[in-house]
Amino acid sequence: MHMAVPWEARLGLDFGFQEGRTVLSGKRFEGPLVVQKPLYPEGPEVCHAIVVHPPAGIAGGDDLELSAGTGEGAQALLTTPGASKWYRSAGPWARQRLRFDVAGTMEWLPRETIVFDGALARLECEVNLGAGGRYIGWEVMCLGRTGAGERFGKGEIRIDTKIAREGRLLWLERGRLEAGGRLMSSPAGLAGRTVVGTLAATVDAPERPLVSKCRESAAVTCLPGLLVARYLGDSSEEAMEKFARLWEILRPAVAAREAVRPRIWST
Repeated sequence: MHMAVPWEARLGLDFGFQEGRTVLSGKRFEGPLVVQKPLYPEGPEVCHAIVVHPPAGIAGGDDLELSAGTGEGAQALLTTPGASKWYRSAGPWARQRLRFDVAGTMEWLPRETIVFDGALARLECEVNLGAGGRYIGWEVMCLGRTGAGERFGKGEIRIDTKIAREGRLLWLERGRLEAGGRLMSSPAGLAGRTVVGTLAATVDAPERPLVSKCRESAAVTCLPGLLVARYLGDSSEEAMEKFARLWEILRPAVAAREAVRPRIWST
């Protein structure tokens, strides 16, 4: 029986600010993880980049790593062209590692993640903020292909997220989600819901009207230096739209500019 060879992919991006323009000043890649041509729908100060993983999805044994950094004054928005899919595994774990080093502004706004029944997935994200670093990022996860009548009945997801400013921890979350486990059905866990999402944004001291407006779209917690929003439901479309609205509310406070939705979201 022929066994598929696991993919190993690395992509490193550096964004710098030069003469009033954010430029993609460094790019390193290995394997099937690439970035499309930088786009400037907001003008030269903000660089939009679309990160593409050409294979159809992520299978057991695959190891993907995306690292990106913004220098002082640089503003980068990273997104993806479509949902990422984590396939059923015969045993090996699949892994995705994100690392963002942020002296300027970084926005990580990918499309949703679909975890197939039987997947073994590790999702790791580390955000290291400099003194003036600003960040907004989210993750929306669909458990099973519910549109095809599939539930996440076997497999496991492990999540490790860390956000720190100048070495001081702002947020640490470690999760282990076993398919069919108690957390999936518990009222204190996912309560049988199939779509979960987390958004984090660097907001030093959010004003009450801002927080109230955010709470119209999601459950929000304010921590020192960080605002965290959650989604729990059954619709990835609803989750993505709620988070996009939250981003539109928060972006002026975080990045000092109005939101301009990437065109790829509407294609």
